Parts: sequence; C-alpha cells; structure tokens
Amino acid sequence: MLAKRNAAAYVAAKQTEPCGVSTPIKLAIWDVDGTIVDSRQVIQKAMDRAFRRAGLGGIDYDRTRTIVGLELTEAVTRLAPPDFGPERAVQLAGFYKEAFVEQRAEAGFEEPLYEGVRDTLERLVEQGWLMGVATGKARRGLDIVFEHHDLHRYFDTLQTVDGGAGKPNPRMVLDALRETGTEAAHAVMIGDTGFDMAMGRNAGVHTLGVSWGFHTADEIADAGAHSIHDDFDALDRALDSFAESVGTAATPGEKA
Repeated sequence: MLAKRNAAAYVAAKQTEPCGVSTPIKLAIWDVDGTIVDSRQVIQKAMDRAFRRAGLGGIDYDRTRTIVGLELTEAVTRLAPPDFGPERAVQLAGFYKEAFVEQRAEAGFEEPLYEGVRDTLERLVEQGWLMGVATGKARRGLDIVFEHHDLHRYFDTLQTVDGGAGKPNPRMVLDALRETGTEAAHAVMIGDTGFDMAMGRNAGVHTLGVSWGFHTADEIADAGAHSIHDDFDALDRALDSFAESVGTAATPGEKA
C-alpha cells in the first residue's frame, strides 16, 4: 500500500511532465530484517524458544538464518521435522510470535538499525528516489519496528505478507511498482538473502545484495544478485551508478 500521503501526488506530477522533460521515477525497494535492522539475535532467540515450546529441543542459528525472509508458517515448516504436519506448523509459528512479543517486553531488548542506513535513506529521499519495503514481516510487526526507529517518513510503499504471496514470489515488488508508477527497469531490490534476489529477479528489477545480514555472499550470488556490497559506502556507490544509468537511458539522443 502507498505509505506516504505525498507519494501519489509525486507520481502524478512525474507522469504529467511536459513533453521533452525526462526525469524518470526511481524506486529503491528494501528488505527489512538483516538489511535495515539487525534482527539476527532477536530472531534466533525467538525461533529457539518456539522450537523448545514445541518439544523440538531448540534450533541453531545456522539453520534459522536460512529461512529468514520467508512467510512465517512456510519458514517454520522448512525447519521442522518432515512429519511435523501443517497444524503443528501453524502452532509453531504461533509460538514464534509469542516469543518475539515476550522479548520486546524484556529489559535490554535491542533491534538496532545497521550503522549507515539512516544516512543512505535520507540521501536517497533528498535525491528524489521513491522508497519501498518488501518484507516477510506482517504489517503489524513492520509498523512496530518503523515506529520505534522513526522510519515511516522515508517510505512511499510498504509491502508485507499480509497482502498475498511472500518471497520469492514477485508479488510484493510488482505491487510496489504498480503503486508508485515505476517501470521495472527503474527499480532496485536491496536485500540480504537469496529470497530477496530471487523475488527481484522474478519481477524484472535490478538486484543489490548486502552481505551484513542472514545469508552468505555466495548464497546471495547464487540467487542472482546483480552485485553484492559489504557496507553502505559500497551500496551508495551502486545506487548512484544505477541512478546515473536510468537518467542516461531516459535522455533523448544519448546512449544508455
């Protein structure tokens, strides 16, 4: 859904520019967990608690990290024993949600932003990018994180699993493109997992992987990332390069 009141007006203005004026809409679509927010510890702790409550004896981080980004019931189904069954998988997902809520109420709870992310978000907004989210979180969970860190003000479209199919299905990216009036060739998907890259590829957008989250660089590359970046300085350079290529391609008489 469109998240900022001025987003629709911005898109309308861009689409009605005079003939010969070319300032294409650019859209950066962000994953959240492991890309914007360092949730590695809290997700692992919640998953371990959930597995223990389900009588499964806990779970290691190296397994948990492989499913982050997927819709929750699908994620726990992949982690549970093969004979676990769909009803128990739904129960396990419920245990995970309970464990996450419990953590938020505990002293010392932290789910920090990655260093450098706010500077990048502010810079992109100042440069005229539209901003989106495509996350495996439910909207309620996303709102809690964004309200805590005051992030809503940066984003124009928010796509969650509440709206339909999750990653790697392209639905969230396609909905973000449609809502913002952006061409796929003018959009990037930024994320830390192979699911993000596959979703972006399936939607026909440029994919920028980041190595500071849940999946390894090799896993991100195997899923089709156009490039992978180890810090926000490198990501900023990639975004600038992409913006330049979009502007060049849209300029009449110049080669892309």
